[in-house]
Amino acid sequence: MDFRLEHPNPQFERETWMNLNGEWQFAFDFGKSGMERGMYRCDEETETYYDRKINVPFCPESKLSGIEYKDFINAVWYRRRIVLDETQLNGRVLLHFGAVDYECHVFVNGKEVGKHIGGYSSFTFDITEQVQAGENTLVVYATDDVRSGRQPVGKQSGSYYSAGCLYTRTTGIWQTVWLEFVPECYVKEVKYYPDIEKKCFHVACKVAGKGTISFTALYEGKPCGKVTGMASGEENRFILPVDELHLWECGKGRLYDLIVEYQSDDTCDKVRSYAGMRQVKIDGYKFLLNGKSVFLRTVLDQGFYREGIYTAPSDADLLRDIKLSMALGFNGARLHEKIFEPRFLYHCDKEGYLVWGEHANWGLDLSNPVAFLNFMPEWLEAVNRDFNHPSIIGWCPFNETWDYDGRRQNNQILENIYKLTKALDPTRPCIDTSGNFHVMTDIYDVHNYCQDVTDFAKHYKNFPEDTTSLEAYPDRQQYRKGLPLFISEYGGIKWDTSKEEANAWGYGDAPKTEEEFLARYRGLTESLLNHPYLMGFCYTQLYDVEQETNGLYDYDRNLKFDERIIFEINSAKAAIEKEE
Repeated sequence: MDFRLEHPNPQFERETWMNLNGEWQFAFDFGKSGMERGMYRCDEETETYYDRKINVPFCPESKLSGIEYKDFINAVWYRRRIVLDETQLNGRVLLHFGAVDYECHVFVNGKEVGKHIGGYSSFTFDITEQVQAGENTLVVYATDDVRSGRQPVGKQSGSYYSAGCLYTRTTGIWQTVWLEFVPECYVKEVKYYPDIEKKCFHVACKVAGKGTISFTALYEGKPCGKVTGMASGEENRFILPVDELHLWECGKGRLYDLIVEYQSDDTCDKVRSYAGMRQVKIDGYKFLLNGKSVFLRTVLDQGFYREGIYTAPSDADLLRDIKLSMALGFNGARLHEKIFEPRFLYHCDKEGYLVWGEHANWGLDLSNPVAFLNFMPEWLEAVNRDFNHPSIIGWCPFNETWDYDGRRQNNQILENIYKLTKALDPTRPCIDTSGNFHVMTDIYDVHNYCQDVTDFAKHYKNFPEDTTSLEAYPDRQQYRKGLPLFISEYGGIKWDTSKEEANAWGYGDAPKTEEEFLARYRGLTESLLNHPYLMGFCYTQLYDVEQETNGLYDYDRNLKFDERIIFEINSAKAAIEKEE
């Protein structure tokens, strides 16, 4: 079985690491009494509490976990033993978690080493003082409540059964857990700012300690640039020139391999990394990639898998989803209601695949200011973690901020998250809330699931002169003159191949024949491609998810239609891309 043993973050990779995926001891804690019972301890009594085994990084709701428990889970415990040698303890020992849903407490040899809140972002604890040569015990305690209104849950169902566009839940560890062994002086973080005009990367880095740091750029194995300087503490900036300019473009993920070496006294910390030379910008109604107008032919990707739920069964499955999308003529995706793992973004980077970074805001009561406190730290962690990925061409913290128990969103939450996102990353556009309800945004996007081709086209026919038919919620949001327009959800045409029509769900009336489906798909899509002022579309969706059957592939990624026809429709030249 594949326990996802590949390195989880190729953009920041050391040789001195240990993958902790695989079989762990496991226990449910429905009464949330495990802390009181001391389940974090390492004695014989607590050993009896762990009555199950689980395959990490798969959540207990999934088949691949070996448990497949589908009901609500309040709390869970994990435990495994790790053997370390003296060599591995020469410097610092860092414990990394890709993601744990939702609130997580971590113990090493009976002592708590840290706490993290947020089910989608990555986090790290320095456990140097708690580990020892020989056997060590690692314990993870996670609590989760998708119905609380206090946490983002995305598309996880708040009812026992999945229904509509809500699906099976995920609790606890669902991404890779690993150790890193680093010197006392080591590289903590690096950010790359590509500069096409000056043929260089502006580099910002944080380090522990003081020493000499060097950045070496290679393209296809050939050295093409290097910079060396002194570094210490949190703020260090360098300029890394490159002799050869290779632009990262759609379908052409031309990446520079980067080697970071941090020398201090008699130790050296070496990190393998990479970066892409590309620039994204909004110019009037156009989205520009490296100064050229690019129409966003994107598709909704929800990151669900039949046997792994939130977690892809293998690294190959992550790449396959990108390849399947590109085979239909899409040049990117909205990564929808979920913060995707870095390994997926790595494949996007390599393939030249454009994606929007989004959070799983559904389930969060945005009428309550407390929501800001719970949402903000995790979102900023995600933006900071994924900043270097050239494939991410924009941020979208919220999606469809519907009323919560009849209460409207607190607009200050959306405005403040937008401002914080732009402060952390001024290099990319930010959509405050996709579809509705906009407060402050760089791009005005709308969702439209009208299935009638003629009526659908009428909504945008006279844009930008007339925007009265653009907005379905004029009392909640209004188009601001001059903003680019992005149809970021449309279609969702129901086409069920499972022969379980009673449970199947999709938008509008399903076509009766394949010919009718393709005619509708063509009509809706071409009306957007042919509009001279639309910057892009996002079709719902790439593949079915459980009962939602509006994918172009089914849940097992089997193609429903002739891919040549879909590709021909999607890849046609868009009006906004044509040279004036």
